[in-house]
Amino acid sequence: MSPKPMTRPGGRSARVQEAVHAAVRELVGEVGRDAVTVPMVAARAGVTPSTIYRRWGDLQELLSDVAVERLRPETDPADLGSLRADLDAWAEQFLDEMASPSGRAYIRDALVGDPDGSNAGRCSAYAAEQIDVVLNRAVLRGEPVPGTELVIDRVVAPIMYRILFRPGGQGADYARELVANALHRP
Repeated sequence: MSPKPMTRPGGRSARVQEAVHAAVRELVGEVGRDAVTVPMVAARAGVTPSTIYRRWGDLQELLSDVAVERLRPETDPADLGSLRADLDAWAEQFLDEMASPSGRAYIRDALVGDPDGSNAGRCSAYAAEQIDVVLNRAVLRGEPVPGTELVIDRVVAPIMYRILFRPGGQGADYARELVANALHRP
């Protein structure tokens, strides 16, 4: 098993990771994912191929690492004033982003290059963090809230299952139905 990249604040390591990730994103956009090679990424990033092999192990693990970073939410969920509105908006956006062609490709890459399951755990943690933000706001407003795991089980899990195994046909109504199910638990 090859080592996973360590993200450290600042320094050469962070600069190399940033340059390599940027090179992967640019090359995938220019030549397509299937045509990207480690030497191409290394040349674009200004590092040697051995740097990439030493840090990521192989191209699939590099693509997986880039995918996980692309799946990280960039902002907190919208605050629309109620738990239901916030969760509806978050679930709709989550479904829309994950079900998009690029979202599905990132999911595939994140999982395929993940021999030890750590990338799946990171992606799961991103969703849990977003849900926690929504739930914590509701608690501050005095609203009753379900647990984070219940929301993951009743909203995130069905969305991901549908995206991976039964794609198509899921839209905003589906996301809102899942949220209603999570909030009206027996």
